[in-house]
Formats: sequence, C-alpha cells, structure tokens
Amino acid sequence: MIETVPILVTVNGTRHVLDVEPRMHAADLLRGMLGLTGTHVGCEQGVCGMCTILLDGTAVKGCLLLAPQLDGCEVETVEGLATGEELAPLQRAFKEAHALQCGFCTPGFLMAATALERSGRRLTREEIREELSGVLCRCTGYEGIVRAVERRLTGG
Repeated sequence: MIETVPILVTVNGTRHVLDVEPRMHAADLLRGMLGLTGTHVGCEQGVCGMCTILLDGTAVKGCLLLAPQLDGCEVETVEGLATGEELAPLQRAFKEAHALQCGFCTPGFLMAATALERSGRRLTREEIREELSGVLCRCTGYEGIVRAVERRLTGG
C-alpha cells in the first residue's frame, strides 16, 4: 500500500483537503484528482511550460512541483480565469489577437501572462517575449501571443 500525506490547498478559490502520494506531481493532482485538465502536461521536465500555474501568485511549472508542496498554498489554474461564460480580459485579448492555434500551449501562456499582468510592470515587446520564453508553442510563431499580452500590459 502506498502511503499518502494530507494537504490543504486552495485551488481557484475552493479549499481542498486531500490525501496525496508524496511523489505525485502538482500537475497530476490538478488534472487527475481535481479534474482541472486545462493544466496540460507536455515534457514533464519543466521545459515546455504547458503546465504553468500560479502558486501564491507566482507562475510556476506544475510538473516540477510535488503535490505535498502545495500544502497551505493558493493555486490558480486557467479554469479560474473566466467567470462563468465571461472570459477574463486576458483571454479576450488572446481571442482578439488570434493568439492560439491548436490551443495546447494556451493555458500555460495565459497563466504566465496573468502573473505578468498582475505584476503591474510595463514591459517592452522584447521584455514580454523574454518573460514568456518559458512556454513553448509549435504552431503560432508567437506574434499573436505577444500582441495579446502587449495589449493587456500597455492598454493598447
């Protein structure tokens, strides 16, 4: 029998008391235990950024965290951005800038960009590209993604 450890984690505003395996990744907890499948798992090595979530407001890679590390923390996933059917402003900006194609990377970009937006920093286009470099996209060429984030960060 595999031993588990109890954790208390708040995900998208909902508190969860869970028993998790010590070696379970945070991304697997979100996807498998909580059904939040917007947190995608790609490389499982922290390189692709598909599993980016916000942990106490900071963008982190869910595949590099173990589930027990979430104990006592506030986690936000892409499912927490919209309010019902109403897209968050950043999600609308992605839609308007055609910042997605297949959509697999979109949750990672949205979460990384959400952290940027909340930081209140004014960034240049080059700085935006650098800040988002931890999430990879194989379809879009990044232009629409950068344009969407630039709109939100500059009000343009």
